[in-house]
Amino acid sequence: MTAFKYELLKTSGNGRRGRLHTAHGSIETPAFMPIATVGSIKAMRPEEVKAQGADIILGNTYHLMLRPGHELIERRGGYRKFINWQGPILTDSGGFQAYSLSKMRNMTDEGITFTDPYRGHKHLLTPEYSTQIQHSLDATITMVLDECTPYPISRNDMQKSWAQSLKWAKRSRDAWVQREGYAQFGIVQGADHLDLRTQSAEELMEIGFEGYAIGGIVPFKAGNDEAAGLPNFSDQLTVVAEHTAPLLPADKPRYIMGIGFPSDLVRAVMAGTDMFDCVLPTRNARNGHVFVDKSVAEAGHINIRNAKYAEDDSPLDPNCSCDTCQNYSRAYLHHLFKTNEILAFMLLTHHNLAYYQNLMKTLRDAIENDTLAEVGKKLLASVR
Repeated sequence: MTAFKYELLKTSGNGRRGRLHTAHGSIETPAFMPIATVGSIKAMRPEEVKAQGADIILGNTYHLMLRPGHELIERRGGYRKFINWQGPILTDSGGFQAYSLSKMRNMTDEGITFTDPYRGHKHLLTPEYSTQIQHSLDATITMVLDECTPYPISRNDMQKSWAQSLKWAKRSRDAWVQREGYAQFGIVQGADHLDLRTQSAEELMEIGFEGYAIGGIVPFKAGNDEAAGLPNFSDQLTVVAEHTAPLLPADKPRYIMGIGFPSDLVRAVMAGTDMFDCVLPTRNARNGHVFVDKSVAEAGHINIRNAKYAEDDSPLDPNCSCDTCQNYSRAYLHHLFKTNEILAFMLLTHHNLAYYQNLMKTLRDAIENDTLAEVGKKLLASVR
C-alpha cells in the first residue's frame, strides 16, 4: 500500500506545487475539495466531479453519523464504496456543525453534547468518538476535533478555546488508528491573535500529525453556520495564512478550512497553502449565482434569475470550456431556473465546480512556470 507522503515538486514565491500520495490515490496540489456533505456533491455525479479534475472530496462526520449512520456505511464497505467515489476522501470532525447548534448543544472538557435535530436524541461528540466515526467511514484523511469559535473573539476567550482544542487534538491523536497511506491532520487555531497561532502550530507539531490545517479563519456567528461576511475577511485571511503557513513543516500538506471565493483561493495559494474546501460553488449554483471572470461581468458573478437573461443567447462565460458553457445559453438556463427544473441546479453546479477546478489548474501551472506572482495578480483583478 502507498505510504502517505507529501511531495514538493516546485515553488514560486511562497506558492507550492505538490503531489500528495495516499492509500487511495494521489492528489495534485494546490487542490480544491468539493464537499459531499451527506454523501453527495449536490446535483453532481461522482464521475462528473472526477472528470473535472477533483482528486479528493470532503465528507461531513456530523451529518453522516446522524443519517444514515456511520455504522451502516461501514457495513456497506466504507464511504468510497457507498457513494461510488474511487479517490481519497477527507472527513471533518463534526465539531463545526455541532457547535453551530447554539440552542441545542453544550460544551464541556469531555466534548460537545448536542440534540439530534432529526430525531431529538442526545449525542456526545468527544475527540475519541469523532475519530472513531471517521475511522468507520474509512476516511483517507481524518481531522481532529477542535472547538469552533465565533469571530471576532477576545484574546482571553481565544486562549481558553485554544487550550481546549489542544487537549482535544492530543486525545484525537491517541484515538487514531494508524494505517499505511492514511493521515490525521491537526488544526491550528488562534483567530487573528498571531502569537496564539504560533503557539498552536508549535504544540501540534510536538504531538505530530501527517498534515496540518489552518482553522478559524472563516468568521461565523454562533448559532449560524453561514459566514458572517465581515468586510475585512480577505485581509484577515492573507495575514493569518502568510503568518501560519511558514510555521508548518515544508514536507507536510497545509489545508485552509472552509474557504472560499475564488480570490480567497488565489491569496491562500500565494501564501503557501495546499488544500481548500468550501460550499460556495455548489450552494451558489443552487441559488442561481455562477462565477465568471470580471471581463464577463464586473462583479465576477451573474445571477441567472435576473430577467435580462431571458433572451440572452450567449453562454454563461465565453471563456469557459465546461459542458454547460459549451452547450447551453443563458436564456435556457434562466428558463430552467425560473421553472424550478432540477436540470438548472445540475448545469449551474457543473459550471461553478469546473470554474474552481480550472482556477486550481491555472495556479498549479503558474507555480510550475514560476510565474505565480504575475498570474496571481492578474487573477485577483479578474475573479470575485
